[in-house]
Amino acid sequence: MCGIFAIHGVDQPANHRTHAIACSKKLRHRGPDWSGCYVGKEAILVHERLAIVGVDTGAQPLLSEDGKVILAVNGEIYNHLALRQSLGSDVKFKTHSDCEPILALYKKHDKDLCSLLDGMFSFVLLDESVAPSRIIAARDPIGITTLYQGWSSKRPGTVYFASELKALVNDCDKIISFPPGHVYDSQDQSTTRYYTPSWWNGDLDGDAANIPTTKADLELIRTTLEDAVRKRLMSEVPYGVLLSGGLDSSLIASIAARETEKVAQAQYELRQKKLKELSSGPSTPTLASELTTLVAWPQLHSFSIGLENSPDLIAARKAAHFLGTVHHEYVFTVQEGIDAIPEVIYHLETFDVTTVRASTPMYLLSRKIKAMGVKMVLSGEGSDEILGGYLYFHAAPDAKSFHQECVKRVKNLHTADCLRANKSTMAWGLEARVPFLDKQFLEVAMNVDPKEKMFSKGSSQEVDEDGRPKMEKYILRKAFDCSPDGKPYLPRSILWRQKEQFSDGVGYSWIDGIKDNAATVVSDEAFADRASRWPDDTPDTKEAYYIRDIFDGLFPSEAAASTAIRWIPRGDWGCASDPSGRSVSIHSAAYESKD
Repeated sequence: MCGIFAIHGVDQPANHRTHAIACSKKLRHRGPDWSGCYVGKEAILVHERLAIVGVDTGAQPLLSEDGKVILAVNGEIYNHLALRQSLGSDVKFKTHSDCEPILALYKKHDKDLCSLLDGMFSFVLLDESVAPSRIIAARDPIGITTLYQGWSSKRPGTVYFASELKALVNDCDKIISFPPGHVYDSQDQSTTRYYTPSWWNGDLDGDAANIPTTKADLELIRTTLEDAVRKRLMSEVPYGVLLSGGLDSSLIASIAARETEKVAQAQYELRQKKLKELSSGPSTPTLASELTTLVAWPQLHSFSIGLENSPDLIAARKAAHFLGTVHHEYVFTVQEGIDAIPEVIYHLETFDVTTVRASTPMYLLSRKIKAMGVKMVLSGEGSDEILGGYLYFHAAPDAKSFHQECVKRVKNLHTADCLRANKSTMAWGLEARVPFLDKQFLEVAMNVDPKEKMFSKGSSQEVDEDGRPKMEKYILRKAFDCSPDGKPYLPRSILWRQKEQFSDGVGYSWIDGIKDNAATVVSDEAFADRASRWPDDTPDTKEAYYIRDIFDGLFPSEAAASTAIRWIPRGDWGCASDPSGRSVSIHSAAYESKD
């Protein structure tokens, strides 16, 4: 991922170059490797690069062969090799960048190119072959990457784009989070949906018209997720996995470890072949160079964080030992977390309590990971929304309601978990990739009959033929309960571990510590007057007040506040307003596992 900033529809854009670069500089934490700027006839595109693919040649903005189409992208296009091949030999590429095929796809498919991309991306494309010049902007289907669009009443006709809110707040008095799965076209000022999968129906509130009836194909679920992980290992730089010890991150780590082992074996065999060539004849500079680039036996690195003796640290340690990863765990204190909250809110650009709680440990961990020279990690976001894994889903009154809530949560991922995974890692120039949000996996998992996803609790807990409880995300657990090669993916105690909110799993006293701190810094008088200060999205706890107060100090405009959305469980299902897993009555040690 990277950082992009663009302005379109300005007179004499060269006069705005210095200002545009200053705005883009606020995004440099996202792309510390290089900065590029293109000044056109009516537009400016600035790019802050984090080099992961096409490291040596992929600097942006990218230009078409005739120099009339200019492109700035934040993200990764996983099917770029297939796209290059599909475009034919007539198309000449100047770089190894996975993003360059977008230029040729635009010439061939116009803005319909978006549906051909498999990846996570936000991009701004400038076409100066037409007059007036044309801007196309788009965001990936689920909103894994971040993109904001803004307008200024002082500059009618001018439109702004940026990867983060902070680059727009001083210029724009109207800002939106650009909708995922949409494409903007300056020719008619339209923003239209391009992502229309079979399961996407109804409105944003998840009022899905059609409820799936497809029986869960466990083998298809497993192989599709394996494919999703495999394609996300596309990297020319060191990578690792975030490992909490929960089901989702542990499955991703398990698959990644298997794939890394395959690569390691291939590299080992190639190294042995090169050594044999070296021993049977004279050495050459080329052969010597090839040997130095081959790692004898690379291993996957895993990373976890938590308070001392927290549930996540203990479970992650067990998973890492089983998988054979090079494991790194970091212990933080409640005070260190509290001290980091203002910085976390600055990077997150939201006042949602759940997101801040969960992002703080992730933010601290990302700094440690980047210091080790790692630029990319795999993460487990998205599974709970797709499969109804949050514990409050047990209260769903029926299968239809369960499915509608899943659809709603997936549609809103860009406001919560995707935002957290993107911004808390990219604060340090670390890219997080999320296999569960692969388009093909979504197509499979979101079309499963919700009756097979539902779960219950207590004495009514159903069990399968093996005596396993039909707990949350049962079909995912069952899909990986056995392996075609006979080698278990995970210990059963991890595979059948109950869901923890990430902010709970790092240590229960973390949330208690934030609440206690808020209670000391927010007076009763200030809290009592909260509705007059914030008539909309009024904080309902001192913790929420504390977070909102910090946000307003960093981003005081109404335009900035309008982009933040709060994550709240279903009150009409009898769920507590506190989103912690502990506030849900099902959270217990009811699910005992046998190793």
